[in-house]
Amino acid sequence: MIMTLLIAMEFKHSIVRVALRRDSIIQVKTVILIGLIALARKFVILDPETSPAKIAALAGATLALGATYWLLRERDDRAAGESPNEPS
Repeated sequence: MIMTLLIAMEFKHSIVRVALRRDSIIQVKTVILIGLIALARKFVILDPETSPAKIAALAGATLALGATYWLLRERDDRAAGESPNEPS
């Protein structure tokens, strides 16, 4: 129940942020983060009789989303480090 609440709160926060900015663009990092939280919730509520193939598929999806989130964060960090105000 707590994980479902966290997912709902993050989703609401992203919708409110888009509404306040009056943009129609939802940030990709936010969507990926919501997906990661949903996958974490799925791992918590898995049955003990779950097949290894299903666990491997969920682990692969988690790894792919995690890598994508990391790459996006690295790109944002690099872009923030390059300031246009600095002289060449």
